[in-house]
Amino acid sequence: MRVKHLPLLAAAFALLSGPALAQTDTLKKIKDSGTITIGHRESSVPFSYYDDKQQVVGYAMDLCLEIVDAVKTELKAPDLKVALNPVTSATRIPLIANGTIDLECGSTTNNLERQKQVGFTITHFVTASRILSKKADGITSLADLKGKQVVSTSGTTSLKLLNEKNTAENLGLTILPAKDHAEAFLMLETGRAAAFVMDDILLASLAANSKDPAAYVITGDPLSVEPYGIMLPLGDTAFKKVVDDAMTKIYTSGEIKGIYDKWFTKAIPPKGIILNVPLGPIFQKVIDKPTDSGNPDDYKS
Repeated sequence: MRVKHLPLLAAAFALLSGPALAQTDTLKKIKDSGTITIGHRESSVPFSYYDDKQQVVGYAMDLCLEIVDAVKTELKAPDLKVALNPVTSATRIPLIANGTIDLECGSTTNNLERQKQVGFTITHFVTASRILSKKADGITSLADLKGKQVVSTSGTTSLKLLNEKNTAENLGLTILPAKDHAEAFLMLETGRAAAFVMDDILLASLAANSKDPAAYVITGDPLSVEPYGIMLPLGDTAFKKVVDDAMTKIYTSGEIKGIYDKWFTKAIPPKGIILNVPLGPIFQKVIDKPTDSGNPDDYKS
């Protein structure tokens, strides 16, 4: 499979070039250009990130490449090229909305508010927002962080939730927005923040890849339920059907279990860590009955 990387400058220009443009015929656009463009993350381990060879890898990337194969079949275009376009938490939705990328393959929460701007295919992971801190600090809840500096990543539901909690519970937090997950973790690691609030699977991955994994702990009750979905253009029913059918086939064939185990129960690059997060009952429910729901209540057991 031929993959080319779009320059960051080109991606930034596309983002800033004007109002969002509705993309209503993604399959035609892909066929005419001979290229499907995938938006990917740089440090969302194990969903979408750079390995030690600067190749984009991850659980969501494997699913997206299966979707690409389905698009090739649909368009009868076996030589379709794949272009990779890096995105951040802040740029991913605008780049889908203005047609720069056709799919966003990462760790994006599907919720009812975002469904007004972009489409989502079937949920591929369910997580929860929680607190990562240094074990030595003895933090077990948001209340323990009262008056302290806390970091989260820009453009995420966790940052929005943290701001809402700060106001509603009068916590007096100084909330620091980081440009990406790697920068947010660095702020915790270097003491510029007392805690990092984010989806627990991402926190676990960042801590496991750090210099001293045993120094960190994830605590507190889940602050939210976060179903992850691959984003696609809003309102393009023909493209969504191809993508949904591909995801459903992965689930009903049982292929999903091999892909899941590869990233969550076995050694992953670049350091060979094992996250040891076996497939749980909530995601098994999604596999048995695929859904693209953005309502967190639909994922509660």
